[in-house]
Amino acid sequence: MATCIKGLDSARTGIELSFDSVLRGKPGVAHRQKVLNRYLTIIDQPAEDGCDVMTTLDVGMQDICEKALSDKLTELNANSGVVILMEVATGDIKAMTSLRRMSDGSYQEINADAVKNLYEPGSVFKPMSFLVAMDDGYMHMNDIVDVGCGVKEMYGAMMRDANWRSGGSGVVNVPQILQKSLNVGVSVLIDRYYHEQPEKFVEGLYRIGVAEDLKIPIPGYAKPRIRMPKKDRSNWSKTALPWMSIGYETQVPPITTVTFYNALANNGKMLRPRLVKAILKNGQVIQEFPPVVLREQMAKPEAVKNIRDILESVVSIGTGKRAKSPYFPISGKTGTAQVWTKHGFSAQYLVSFAGYFPSDKPLYSCIVCIQKGAPASGGLQCAPIFKRVAETVMAQRRTSDYTQARDTIHPISPYVHPGNIASAASVLHQLGVAYTAPDGLDEQPIRWGISHTSEVGVSMSPNEAEPSAMVPNVQGYGLRDALFRLEELGLHVRTEGVGRVTKQSLKPGSSFEKGQEIVLTLGQEGKKRKKVYAPPAPPPEAPASQPADSSEKKSPADEKQPATAPKPTGKSTERPLPALIRNHSNLSNKK
Repeated sequence: MATCIKGLDSARTGIELSFDSVLRGKPGVAHRQKVLNRYLTIIDQPAEDGCDVMTTLDVGMQDICEKALSDKLTELNANSGVVILMEVATGDIKAMTSLRRMSDGSYQEINADAVKNLYEPGSVFKPMSFLVAMDDGYMHMNDIVDVGCGVKEMYGAMMRDANWRSGGSGVVNVPQILQKSLNVGVSVLIDRYYHEQPEKFVEGLYRIGVAEDLKIPIPGYAKPRIRMPKKDRSNWSKTALPWMSIGYETQVPPITTVTFYNALANNGKMLRPRLVKAILKNGQVIQEFPPVVLREQMAKPEAVKNIRDILESVVSIGTGKRAKSPYFPISGKTGTAQVWTKHGFSAQYLVSFAGYFPSDKPLYSCIVCIQKGAPASGGLQCAPIFKRVAETVMAQRRTSDYTQARDTIHPISPYVHPGNIASAASVLHQLGVAYTAPDGLDEQPIRWGISHTSEVGVSMSPNEAEPSAMVPNVQGYGLRDALFRLEELGLHVRTEGVGRVTKQSLKPGSSFEKGQEIVLTLGQEGKKRKKVYAPPAPPPEAPASQPADSSEKKSPADEKQPATAPKPTGKSTERPLPALIRNHSNLSNKK
């Protein structure tokens, strides 16, 4: 999961290569000395561990995006695909996956296409063109243009709309142009405004941040290529402006496109995509990386609002209807572009959908890109992935009022599966269930361990330290915990079935290689599941005519109830699992 972003091991790729100097520890110095006919290793200078890097990636969201993309790529038999999920308020990259089809038909992450590949973006670029024109004061929402039958000759080249075979759209206004993604409408208006001054249009693209160097902490990341016309126009042609306005004649990586849409969702405030939150040493933060603002206001507030209103209508009544959700509003834009090679346009297409959700109070922005052959449609093929990601992410954000689930009369101590006991402790605390846990557990988002349920509550104990080169035992884990633990070690996880992990293909405690596959068999535990403990029913109450027996015997649960019971705090969610990149220290050198 996200191996091209996080990396696999020491200084190979991704963030690990960028932060190798802090991840790598310092080797120790030792010598062998003979003492009483035995050779002993004498430590002269102990090895020093490297630091840990805390990323912004969310394991659950990463899994959602990767699964949704993989399923669609398999269905379409596509060449490759990208999904990026970005948090609106902070610019944090919560998920980023880039999959390519292998010779055996499977899809694997072998290159960070999301940040390294340059594409002609196609129609997802059109809102950028309209924002520049609105910000310059040329374009207004009630402007109209006659696109006729959907075909127009522009300086010797033919511009066509997708619906030209069905007769075109005739006279349309600005919102309808984006709702229907009309190439003729966009190019005619932009050419009308900027034909005599194309450099002003390109300057506008630079002004709103489309050409910004995002300084992604991944070696080899690509910078946008947006051509600025020279004074003598030697690098420019009359067709350059019309085709640039609809997403050709320029190249940008997907990360740039989603950054623009994230800024729209943030009311014009553009943030640099953030992949790393902090550097930690022995659990303590030694350096933080706060969000970086690239543009406080990339365009006039009115222009930003107009584009936002149009993008919401694109999903509700336009080409993005496949992204429409019954649960919350979604805004976005579809895109379909023919891929250009050195030999000309190829038979491959880049289809995409970029947007944000929920429309009224955006939390996340997202882009989905797929490269495939014909037939190609961003609305038909990428919008459903966007919808699936959005709905699943929002479903996971739902909070539960655990106070309604508390049984204050006959409390039951539930069976707790092995896995992240820090997360389990948070839930038990809200349920009012008595438990004992290791010291400092509330300060750690992740702590692997097991739990034992008895009549007095739940007792939690952490796992003994395991060598990082050994396969851990994840049997009994939920899939979320198992995925996080195994993929953090560099294993490639494949699952079969649903439910808890009942079997793993690699034996616990065995050695493994980075990138090696492990198959997890999932299933409902059924009869194997341990019974929960329930205290005995209380004795019947004494009749009203008889005095109550003050020496009434207490139940075993009452006798052994801990002195301090956890206090409910209302709503809570399961602790998120941040992606940590562990240090590269050579453990064999440690004292």
